[in-house]
Amino acid sequence: MKDEHFWDDKKNSTKIVEELNLLKNKQKKIIDIKNKIDENLDMLELLKGGPEEEIALLLEEDLPVITKELEEATIELLLSKDYDREDAIVDIHPGAGGTESQDWALMLYRMYTRWCEKKGYKIEVIDEQKGEEAGIKSVSFIVRGLNSYGYLKCEKGVHRLVRISPFDSGKRRHTSFAALEVSPIFESDIEIEINEKDLKIDVYRSSGNGGQGVNTTDSAVRITHLPTKIVVTCQNERSQIKNKETALRVLKSKLYALEEEKRKEELDKIKGNHTEINFGSQIRSYVMQPYKMVKDHRTNYETSNVDKVLDGDIDKFIYEELKRVV
Repeated sequence: MKDEHFWDDKKNSTKIVEELNLLKNKQKKIIDIKNKIDENLDMLELLKGGPEEEIALLLEEDLPVITKELEEATIELLLSKDYDREDAIVDIHPGAGGTESQDWALMLYRMYTRWCEKKGYKIEVIDEQKGEEAGIKSVSFIVRGLNSYGYLKCEKGVHRLVRISPFDSGKRRHTSFAALEVSPIFESDIEIEINEKDLKIDVYRSSGNGGQGVNTTDSAVRITHLPTKIVVTCQNERSQIKNKETALRVLKSKLYALEEEKRKEELDKIKGNHTEINFGSQIRSYVMQPYKMVKDHRTNYETSNVDKVLDGDIDKFIYEELKRVV
């Protein structure tokens, strides 16, 4: 930053200033926590001279506060890998099972929406396909906010629900699956070449809830990248051009992330710890019947408060997974 030509490239210099501010904030948080701990240790020394009820109460009040701050600081330090700070593209797809699985996909969508609200993250829905009876056939959305990819990458995989189906007149227990895909979204100038011949671009009329809000022009865009079979759909804008720009940006990010994933898989093969995620290896189970429990199968962390989790309280699951993969 002291270089006389630092501000010549404003875009790059702005990124460096943002990074400096992030590092300063992390440093300040840790210094503040250390000072609190030191103050408490000094007060503990005073208690050695004899019982002091007021000091003991202050120590008891500070303990949970310091513990929470330490946990939050630890999470921030764990989010230091490539792309952790980036925004995230999230896709939710129901598994086999029709309406039941589509309803489960919608429940997951609501869970992540509620989590984003609590984090102060913004959601930009780029495509949503509603189910015929209930739920969703698929949804794609961008989550914007610091470290959104770093957190949500921990949620990538298959989620399993066990409950008494509200769509079954016999009130039988059903098991449903839905898959979550998460990719970082990069700046539009990421270096990745896309050959026009490799793209199949379809335009169609955007879906809507009816009434005046329905778009009567073919503005929705679906882009299929033929070599990888990656499909990206965008219909949140009324302009076909804007939808195409967003879809291409999302496709670029997914292709870039795919290349990174391939490199990681090659490294994992060398290290001997390669695993695959598919519909036979759920990362988490949400059981509502015959008992209540949410259990993460990677970390073994579990809770009986299913309703709270489905209302977006998933930070502890994310934290445990971040600790596991360090």
